[in-house]
Amino acid sequence: MTYFSSKHKLGILGGGQLGKMLLYNTRKFDIHTEVLDPSADAPCKLACNAFHQGNLMDYDTVVEFGKNVDTLTIEIENVNVQALETLEKRGINVYPSSKTLGIIQNKAKQKLFYADHNLPTAPFVRYAYKNELQHAVTNEVQPLPFVWKSAQFGYDGNGVKIVRNIEDIEALPNVECIAEELIPFEKELAVTVARNPKGEIKVYPVVEMEFHPEANQVEYVLCPARISEQIAQKAELVARNTASAFEHVGLLAVEMFLTKDENILINEVAPRPHNSGHQTIEASYTSQFEQHLRAVLNLPLGATENKVCSVMVNLVGAEHYEGPVVYQNIEQIMAINGVTPHIYGKKMTRPFRKMGHVTIVDPSIEKAREKAQQVKESIKVISK
Repeated sequence: MTYFSSKHKLGILGGGQLGKMLLYNTRKFDIHTEVLDPSADAPCKLACNAFHQGNLMDYDTVVEFGKNVDTLTIEIENVNVQALETLEKRGINVYPSSKTLGIIQNKAKQKLFYADHNLPTAPFVRYAYKNELQHAVTNEVQPLPFVWKSAQFGYDGNGVKIVRNIEDIEALPNVECIAEELIPFEKELAVTVARNPKGEIKVYPVVEMEFHPEANQVEYVLCPARISEQIAQKAELVARNTASAFEHVGLLAVEMFLTKDENILINEVAPRPHNSGHQTIEASYTSQFEQHLRAVLNLPLGATENKVCSVMVNLVGAEHYEGPVVYQNIEQIMAINGVTPHIYGKKMTRPFRKMGHVTIVDPSIEKAREKAQQVKESIKVISK
């Protein structure tokens, strides 16, 4: 199969910042790329060969888009799985598969998958409705506290709450959910795995994530993680086994908890390029975005080793600001050695909206972390 400077069409469902960064590499390789996104102002619009506006959850829209490409992939999970199944039957290469995506879209199904495949995860109970959960708590069947997770449509901390008493349940939506044991963890880690249709697997070094305490969004991603080699090997093995169990094709970001007794538990996975892998653009021999392309096109996978230590800082909209975006003090951070900003092209900011990221590279992970703190304290994403 010839992909480069050819008539082969790669379709991407979703036109946000992940798709935009994926397109850096389709441009590099001269791969014809078409994008479907509901927004007329999607970041991908200017960089793809053909842009289509439409609802990713609408069956007919996704089938109509997908039937005109040769390979179809995603940059967001919330797409119509039945449409993907139809396209697979018509001979379109769909990665990740409709089967895999159908499991991952629903956190209850995802957790049951881990249990069925002996993959380590925190104990949980699935509830179909809020009153079912309330009844379980009232009758002391469901112990407090626990982590409540909406089964579907959660992202960036949305759809996740810590429930400490019965009153906390009142504010929750009446949706299918899981109640997960609240694990006292030491660190939050992530491992990105790449797997192609031939079954070839490459694993990126373990990263360590630091979260914003209020927004529950990742603030910093450190690579390599500040953990022992033994723990790193354990985390990489869990990630590798997870990708193999799903028979996944493409990138799989596996988010994990490192418990205080040094066990690794899977939190959740993302079957696409992920926020925890952005630093690979500057710091790795093969960026996660190029690797995803290599995987879904069944090409040899690239080297995953680090060239240098790195820290990624998310740029999110500041609280109390909404409107046309201004990146305050961006020139100041660009004067720091090893700093590279990535602006996603979203014209309007709002509190905690992801607007970009900054990668800081340095031979020392501790110095990179210090510079990252300086970047975080300097740049502000505000509005006019």
